Amino acid sequence: MSGKNNTVFIGLGSNVGNRLENLQRSISCINLLSNTIVKSVSSVYETLPFGNKDQSDFYNAVIKIETEYSPGELLKELKKIEKKIGRIKRERWGPREIDLDILLFNDLIFSDEIITLPHKGIINRDFVLFPLVEIEPEIINPVYNRRYKDFIDELESKHILKILYDKLITENINLGCI
Repeated sequence: MSGKNNTVFIGLGSNVGNRLENLQRSISCINLLSNTIVKSVSSVYETLPFGNKDQSDFYNAVIKIETEYSPGELLKELKKIEKKIGRIKRERWGPREIDLDILLFNDLIFSDEIITLPHKGIINRDFVLFPLVEIEPEIINPVYNRRYKDFIDELESKHILKILYDKLITENINLGCI
């Protein structure tokens, strides 16, 4: 662990199984990580699939956490949580029980063969931009030095069908983290 409190935004998506429960269980599992706390949770957005269109609609959300994990350590923990929730590896942009993506890690600009920060898809995906801006309206993209909400008007494709729930409530829900 790095020993430093890092502010991280994580995108969540599910379109296989009980989509809402998959999101809730993922958040519960993330909140149980050592030296990690979930600070904010967006509404749930029902969205058309991205990439492969021949699949069920997604439930998407974004959470803000504080953690002492480094980006690489956090990514490993998120992959473990995906596996616990039951994610099966399929084709890229295909159906998934749960998908957990690190969107932003502090103001870090970084890329290697495993992770790119900030996540390169944020500015082109309404199902990431809207929940991100919902919980942090003035957040700045460190690459372009522009507010994320300013990218919303430039979106070429729309995937959001509707907002399903005001907030993803995970407190007092005993779904467990298997």
